[in-house]
Order: sequence, then structure tokens, then C-alpha cells
Amino acid sequence: MSDVNDYVVGDVNTIDDGYEDEDINEDVNESSDSVDNAATASAVLHFIATSLAEDASAVSVDVSERQGKVVLSLSVGANDMGRIIGRRGRTAQAIRALVGAAGARDGVTTSVDIVD
Repeated sequence: MSDVNDYVVGDVNTIDDGYEDEDINEDVNESSDSVDNAATASAVLHFIATSLAEDASAVSVDVSERQGKVVLSLSVGANDMGRIIGRRGRTAQAIRALVGAAGARDGVTTSVDIVD
């Protein structure tokens, strides 16, 4: 069991009671800031896709913004498309849920598009 005093800065399993002034980003609604804040969601999507794909070198994630959402476009090899989508889209739905949770952690709304 861990002690309360075992806090490590940046640890995802702990909650900060206060924020320092430079950590607060007040302009989250600007397009460049939203795309920059989606680093965690982009990294999670890339990790999941490379883990599922046979050809990890063909995986690419493009980040853009559309209608106030950060859109992550996932491209994989033709042979890996079925692995990423899954039966009846269940794997794609799970990927979208995980990436959405990672984006929410950064304070952005995300959408995952799987492109040909």
C-alpha cells in the first residue's frame, strides 16, 4: 500500500490539489492549442494501432481540428484494416473510447477517423 507522501509530479494515479500559474492554459478553445493538447490522445492511438497491426511501419496518425473537436485520422496498411476495425466494428469502437478518455484527460474532445 502506498503512502500519501509518495507523490511523484506527473503521476497519473494522483490528484494535484493546486495548479501553478504556468500549468493553466486559458486559451484551450483556440485551434492550435487544442491540437497541441491532444498529444496524449495521439500517442495512445498510435500505440494501440501499432500494437494491433502486423505492419507497424505503415501506421500513421494525422491530427487536425474540425468543428471544435480534435480529429485523429488513423491510416494503416491494407492488410491491417480488418484488425483495426474488428468484427462489427467492436475494436474500432473500443479504440475510440480509449482515445476519447485520453483526450478528456487533456481537456479536449476527440474523434477518431480510420481512413483507407
